[in-house]
Amino acid sequence: MAQPQTLGELKAAGYGRRPVKDEIRRNLIARLREGGTLFPGIVGYDDSVIPQVVNALLARHNLILLGLRGQAKSRILRELTRLLDAEIPVLAGSEVNDDPLGPISAYGRQLIAERGDAAPVAWLGREARYVEKLATPDVTIADIIGDLDPIKAARGGHLLSDELTIHYGLLPRANRGIFAINELPDLAGKIQVGLFNIMQEGDVQIKGYPVRLPLDVLLVFSANPEDYTARGKIITPLKDRIGAEVQTHYPATVADGMRITAQEAWTDRVGEGDGRLEVRVPALIREIVEQVAFLARADKRIDKRSGVSQRLPISVMESVVSNAERRALHNGEPSASPRVSDLYAAAPAITGKIELEYEGEQVGAERIARDLIRKACGEVFSERYAGVDFRQILDHFNHGRSLTLPEMAGDDEALKQLRGVMGLLDAARAGRIEEATPGALIAACELALEGLHAQKKIARSEERGAASYSQARPERPARNLAFDDWSGGKVN
Repeated sequence: MAQPQTLGELKAAGYGRRPVKDEIRRNLIARLREGGTLFPGIVGYDDSVIPQVVNALLARHNLILLGLRGQAKSRILRELTRLLDAEIPVLAGSEVNDDPLGPISAYGRQLIAERGDAAPVAWLGREARYVEKLATPDVTIADIIGDLDPIKAARGGHLLSDELTIHYGLLPRANRGIFAINELPDLAGKIQVGLFNIMQEGDVQIKGYPVRLPLDVLLVFSANPEDYTARGKIITPLKDRIGAEVQTHYPATVADGMRITAQEAWTDRVGEGDGRLEVRVPALIREIVEQVAFLARADKRIDKRSGVSQRLPISVMESVVSNAERRALHNGEPSASPRVSDLYAAAPAITGKIELEYEGEQVGAERIARDLIRKACGEVFSERYAGVDFRQILDHFNHGRSLTLPEMAGDDEALKQLRGVMGLLDAARAGRIEEATPGALIAACELALEGLHAQKKIARSEERGAASYSQARPERPARNLAFDDWSGGKVN
């Protein structure tokens, strides 16, 4: 059936006005009754964040998502468009999406006065009804609300006080839709006053001229809790107008984090011109990558107020795959399988995503990144290899032997080197290896070696793109500064 194209046809079709919050509420109720997924791609929030967002929408509240960086706040806000109708009618040519049955702009009222039921109607899709703005200190009231346009006044022969001379800002253009502001505390106080006034009273002054704009909009925000509470830049009247404050969080479990990283990271490198190179990421590599993020969030040397974004494991995974891809291309192999050594090559993806405390700055981001990788290997090693006997491997190194694994060694060369360590392949197979591939076996062997190194049972060093494992060096006893003579190193 053809959609109505004029106001008269729209009335004949039985169209009735419905506020956007009621529209979202009705569609949400229908989705809940169907039992479908409300926010596809959002992992780990089913029992925490999503129920609170649903409650706020059912209550027709404006809401704010409060959380550290990389907690899917913007994605949740953008997913709210799925709860809007597929299309709604608007007066054709309206800048503020005027409802044909109740226009709020001077243009809309004038159009109906002139054309009546012949006023043209256009249809607006749900994606066009979502307007988002990143709050920065340079945002002006003209950006958000609007400003007078002298050129429009001159061309139309209007007085500057005429509403037809207004160039509308982002908020009026979001009328009958969703208006989102990211990082709300960074918005200047006078702009927040403008937001509050137009939402509470429905009017605003532009260049001293009062304009009545009874907007129909769902207002949603995001903010960092450090900015929200410590810097205190959200004005009290606006904060009072926000109906619900929803706290977001990082993945509660490594499994949830792995699901998010697997969903977001670009690991499928097969495509035109790629030579059909297949990428196979062992499960233990995925687990180590996620453990790096979990350990970073608990590390005292890293600023917890800034957080450790979920983008860290995503970027690390992509870098790990890229290093494996580079090795496969170098050796002419048909597939690329990441190894533990590729994690160290991905350290630059870690250093750029952590904010250090004073103690961490003294150590350096590079060293902390490598330390996190080593500890993550130790965590996964302890879980996967509990009860496995490594005495043969330790005896091999304790007899003065060593193992050198070049980073760019192909699968056959790497397996040849690993077989030279007595009992290593058997011990690696005794752990949980989900994939029966040479790449997965190499990764398992490397994990066993890294785990023993993390437990300080063997030594590890790097030189010219190769990792070497050898007998653990005995730890030197700590110097007792109370008895050492610094001038000669002798006891007093």
